[in-house]
Amino acid sequence: MFIVFDGVDGAGKSTQLDMFVQWLRDQGHDVVTCKDPGSTELGEQIRKILLDKHDVPISMRAEMMLFTTARTQLIEQVVRPALEKRQIVVLDRYIFSTVVYQGYAGNLDPGELWTINLLATGSLLPDITFILDIPIDVAMERLGNTLDRVESRGKEYFERVRQGFLAESERWPTGVEVIDATRTPDAIQLDIRETALACMQRNSSL
Repeated sequence: MFIVFDGVDGAGKSTQLDMFVQWLRDQGHDVVTCKDPGSTELGEQIRKILLDKHDVPISMRAEMMLFTTARTQLIEQVVRPALEKRQIVVLDRYIFSTVVYQGYAGNLDPGELWTINLLATGSLLPDITFILDIPIDVAMERLGNTLDRVESRGKEYFERVRQGFLAESERWPTGVEVIDATRTPDAIQLDIRETALACMQRNSSL
């Protein structure tokens, strides 16, 4: 099973992912966790280029291609082998992020980005994607002043990011769950677990 956590920076994605993975392991599941970009030697090098603050100019299209290249390596090196072993893969960000951050917010064509990323990943899509949604004012307050290169783009950019996530989630009638991330961590986690359990039960019956 392939599960993705996504959403705007500051929504609490990493906290919820960690809680969820610990719960899965407590249930006896064999779980592989990874981050996008990252979790491979190539991915970690690309992650530094993309997120560290530096003076090297990176166009939005080049940025998109770097994220996509790291993703291709992650799928080939980590995700597909784990799925072939029937492990549960829980991934921090995936194609939605590129479509939203470089597409909706970065003025590239979201449709083209889907085409490129489906080619780059061999059309591998998650069984379920959790989109953690939160107002941008709250997200920016949570992020504070320690921001990476992308997080430093300001409120207007991240408003487009949020609206992009919501717009894309409506395009997928199944497999995407928008989670209200303004609530307590335990309440959020309960929704995530209930949705994941229903998805796992459906998959086991196929």
